[in-house]
Amino acid sequence: MEKIALVTGTNRGIGLEISKQLAANGITVIMTARNMHIGRPLVNELRKRWKNIWYHQLDVTDETSIIDLYHYLDGDCGKLDILVNNAGVYLDENQSILDVDLDTMKATMAINFYGPLRLVQVLLPLLNKSNDPRIINLSSTMGQLTAMGSGSAAYRISKTALNTLTVILSNELAGTGVKINSVHPGWVKTDMGGPVATRSIPEGAETIVWLATADEIPNGKFVYDRKIIDW
Repeated sequence: MEKIALVTGTNRGIGLEISKQLAANGITVIMTARNMHIGRPLVNELRKRWKNIWYHQLDVTDETSIIDLYHYLDGDCGKLDILVNNAGVYLDENQSILDVDLDTMKATMAINFYGPLRLVQVLLPLLNKSNDPRIINLSSTMGQLTAMGSGSAAYRISKTALNTLTVILSNELAGTGVKINSVHPGWVKTDMGGPVATRSIPEGAETIVWLATADEIPNGKFVYDRKIIDW
C-alpha cells in the first residue's frame, strides 16, 4: 500500500526539498502552504514530473484550516504515514530577550510550537491507521538546552518547546508504533538561514527524508546528520 506523507510549509526551502525527495521515493506527498495562490501553482508545476504530489491549503495557526485538512486526508487518503512539521518562522534574529515584545513571542510560538501540537492532536487518528507512522519535527540546536546561547529568545524557546513536545509524545505514544523525532537540519542556505549558511538545501533535507523512509530509525530523540544529539 502506498505511503502518504504530509509536509507543512512547502512553498520554498527545506519543505519544498523534502517533498521532492519523498516523492522521488515513491511516497504520495501532500504539500501544504498557507497561501494557495502560491502553493497550488507550485504543485501544478511539480506534478509535471511527480504525479504523486498534491496540494492542500494549510495555515498551522488556524483551527478551521487544520480541521479541513483532517477531513481532506480522511476522505481522500484514509490514513497518514508521515507527518513532517516543517513550517516555521524566525522573527527575532539576534534580538535580546530583554527587548523582544510579546506579540513576536506569541506569533513565533503559534507557528513553531502550537501548530505542530494541534496537527499531531488532530491527525493522530489517521497516523494510527498506518502500519509505520512517523512524526518528524523540524527543530534547531538553537533550542538545545545543553548549548543554550543568548539572543533570538522567541525562536530558541519555541524550538525548546518543540523538542519537549517530541519527548512527551514519544512517552505517551509508547507502544502504539508511532515514532517521533526532532531534527536539526544544520545551517542551511534558505530564506531563513541566509546566503552565507554552510549547507545546501538538499543536505538540510537529507536526515529528515532518512527518518521518513529508513527501515530502522530512533524514536523520541534529537537527530542531526543521522546521529542522536543532546537535548
